[in-house]
Amino acid sequence: MIIDGVYIGHKKARLKHEPSGAELLTAAPKDNFGDGSSFSPTDLVASALGACMMLIMSIPAEREGIDLSGMRVRVEKEMTSAPRRIGKLTLEVHLPARLSAGERERLERVARECPVLRSLHPDVVVDARFVCDA
Repeated sequence: MIIDGVYIGHKKARLKHEPSGAELLTAAPKDNFGDGSSFSPTDLVASALGACMMLIMSIPAEREGIDLSGMRVRVEKEMTSAPRRIGKLTLEVHLPARLSAGERERLERVARECPVLRSLHPDVVVDARFVCDA
C-alpha cells in the first residue's frame, strides 16, 4: 500500500491513497504555526485509532451477525510540549445497547488489539472507555 503526498504550501499537504485514489488534506494546527483548516498529522493518528477500533470490532461482529449500526467514537487528543508529541488519547466508544454482555466483552477485547493501538509508542497514554447507549 502506498500513500503519495505533496506539499501544497502554507503548511498544508495533500495525501493520496494510491489503491483507491481517495485524497485528503492535512494542515498544521493553529498551536503549531498553521491555520488549523483541516486534520493535522497528529489528528490523523487520533482519528486512525478511533476508526481502527470500530472497524476491527466490525469484523467479528459481521461474522457473528451482530448489528453494530449506530456505533460511534469520540477521541480527545492531548499534546505534550517537550518534546511535542501526542501525550494522551482518550476514547469513548459508544456501542449499541442491544449487545449482550458477552458480545460487548468480546468486542471490547478485540478493539484493544487493533493494529493502530499496537503501533503507538508506549509513552502515549490511551484511555479507552466503552459505553452501551440506551
